[in-house]
Amino acid sequence: MTEKTNHKRLWSRLMAMAKLGATPNGGCNRQALTDLDSMGRSLLIEWANEIGCSHHYDEIGNLFIRREGQSPQLPVILVGSHLDTQPSGGKFDGVYGVLGGLEVLHTLTEKGIDTQHSIELVVWTNEEGCRFDCAMMGSAVWTQSMPLQLAYDLQAFDNQARVEDELIRLGQKGQVAASYFPIKAAFELHIEQGPILELEKLTIGVVKGAQHMSRHNITVWGQEAHAGPTPMSSRRDPMMALSLFLPKLYQLAEEYSPDSRITFGTIDVEPASPNTVPGKLMLTMDIRHPDLATYLDMLEKSEQIISQSCGSLDLEFQLKQSWHAPGVEFSDACIVSVQQAVDDLGYSNKTMVSGAGHDAVNLARIVNTSMIFIPCRDGLSHNEAEYASPTDVGKGADVLLNAILSQAV
Repeated sequence: MTEKTNHKRLWSRLMAMAKLGATPNGGCNRQALTDLDSMGRSLLIEWANEIGCSHHYDEIGNLFIRREGQSPQLPVILVGSHLDTQPSGGKFDGVYGVLGGLEVLHTLTEKGIDTQHSIELVVWTNEEGCRFDCAMMGSAVWTQSMPLQLAYDLQAFDNQARVEDELIRLGQKGQVAASYFPIKAAFELHIEQGPILELEKLTIGVVKGAQHMSRHNITVWGQEAHAGPTPMSSRRDPMMALSLFLPKLYQLAEEYSPDSRITFGTIDVEPASPNTVPGKLMLTMDIRHPDLATYLDMLEKSEQIISQSCGSLDLEFQLKQSWHAPGVEFSDACIVSVQQAVDDLGYSNKTMVSGAGHDAVNLARIVNTSMIFIPCRDGLSHNEAEYASPTDVGKGADVLLNAILSQAV
């Protein structure tokens, strides 16, 4: 027998959370460890208190909300995602996974369904990595793949505040160690952030793993010069190097299509004056591919392309990896729980690999983990136009509920 969540309540809470940091174009700007992010967590705690759940923060600010099981000593069932957003983010990325998890807890309480295993809803700190330069930070610390002090010392792009200082300011630096504890199974519910489910008119993605991905900082040094008197042939202009390697890097991605991904998310120059040849170019490069050998080949060839382009202009450069998330395969047991729930509910589905990084990727290295995707309109995410339909939102939560029950009873 399958159970279903309260779709209207879940949608109402998604819309209520979206008011915190709402942007004029219908999106959200609720970046990590800001006052708005703190307000979102407080609202979640308020809803959790209404159904009798307890909560605590760990020392990196991860928020855990607990529904006690009949056998509290047993390993926990973990569910959750994140509440922080991109500067021009949407209403659903991460938030849906948190509020979908809360809806599972509320439904179980409302229906009087007891579970042997306790269920904990987690909100990971700084998943987006846009205010502090480390995506999936909270789960990285919790899984021991990032040192706590390194995370504490990260500085915000907007005001150079340290992570630790912001945690203290917001009252979210807990006393509990940021370290994993016994977990039987972990689930993360999420919008797909791509177009496949919508194009194929499917309701659920049963996620079997995530692709290899990394972020790199490219710096090219030249020489500042006046834009008027300095001939083109005499310039040591980093932008000339960019004009050489950027098309070649896009061509590299094309050679490994359709699964390759390469993105240049930020580009800056110094001194950033309209009539001065820049002396320094800085940009980020994000590379992804599900196949390890292909991913490594793309990394090697991208460095060769940048080196050759800069060398041809006698310009110094540096290519430095700032973030890396190895590809993972999710737990067979958790995937089976999700697939069984989808089949029992009769929702259309397919198995797929995640193209984006998620906290579940960090968890999967030490905990039995899987993910559930629902479609998002036009495949848009990290965009104010990000949207998922109320029907799909509800059905994804139904799958989450039944997958959790298969592990928790």
